[in-house]
Amino acid sequence: MKLNIAVLPGDGIGPEVTNQSIKVLKAIALMFDHKFTFKTADVGAVAIDRHNNPLPDATLDLCKSCDAILFGSIGHPKYDNDPTAKVRPEQGLLKLRKELGLFANIRPVKAYDTLLDKSPLKQNIIQGTDISIYRELTGGIYFGEKHLSEDGNMASDLCEYSREEIERITHLAFKAAKTRSRKVTLVDKANVLESSRLWRKVVGEVAEQYKDVTLDFLFVDNAAMQMILNPKQFDVILTENMFGDIISDEASVIGGSIGLLASASVGNKYAMFEPIHGSFPQATGKGIANPIASILSATMLLEHFGLFEEAELIKEAVDKSLKLNISTPDINNKYDNVTTDKVGDFIEDFILNPNDTNMNFTNIHLGQSTII
Repeated sequence: MKLNIAVLPGDGIGPEVTNQSIKVLKAIALMFDHKFTFKTADVGAVAIDRHNNPLPDATLDLCKSCDAILFGSIGHPKYDNDPTAKVRPEQGLLKLRKELGLFANIRPVKAYDTLLDKSPLKQNIIQGTDISIYRELTGGIYFGEKHLSEDGNMASDLCEYSREEIERITHLAFKAAKTRSRKVTLVDKANVLESSRLWRKVVGEVAEQYKDVTLDFLFVDNAAMQMILNPKQFDVILTENMFGDIISDEASVIGGSIGLLASASVGNKYAMFEPIHGSFPQATGKGIANPIASILSATMLLEHFGLFEEAELIKEAVDKSLKLNISTPDINNKYDNVTTDKVGDFIEDFILNPNDTNMNFTNIHLGQSTII
């Protein structure tokens, strides 16, 4: 298969983790005789610095001309800490989602057996957790009309949804549930918000087309609590933009690190794959950023194009790296010299040598060949 992939590394640790995904995808291409072409462009704070625009036209044009987008992260403290800034890195990401029609964000949440002790939650609570969160991505309060009074003392953000916006992601969530445990939980605030009441109405109507899938409802405050008390009760979570943003980040504690959570943002024509963590500017250039979320995002890219065997091989490599503590400091307290690059190198080597299990731990941690 030939794929043209737009690479938007972005800010902070974005370039570091994205480099590991490219490394892994190149190994997959070599092993399975595919041809992946990577073309890089600016987005976020780095794009503001270079082009005075968080999403330059050239970047958007590249994304539209490619088969898929591999995204890093955006954000910088000089914008985060300046409430008066008119141009912000996040504007580039929001515009990119809107321009490409990426209306569905899919975030898998899994508790790895080898990492159960890394979570602040009790092991018996999280063991076996396997959730897929479907977050609507181009509507709601993030994209609604915004207003600030002339004196700067009153502000408003409009949360608005249409039937069509709700229906299209609901169908995706129910189709996904049919391949899993056949349960969808709608997370909303229908006891207060009119937009949530529309969600309940429309989702309930769509559910009639999926008789073999159970539909459940939870208010977002209760859902946030249940995510901690009993995450295993969830299969597919369906929710609107802001609630999905918050709930999926909360879910990161189940796996022990937000550096493990991948995501896909898909529409009718385009698809983008990215880790859900932020730019983590404090870690930039230190080699401590966890690349697993970015690498697992690359597996979602492969699955999007039907390359399931290739994606499974990467997942096996990730599992092996976690079992052997070939991990960055956020989840590894055994070795202190495993860097971002070394994690990528290990997974790359596993892909290129999948049948060789004779690992030389000394060489691994010296940064030399991982296979003998």
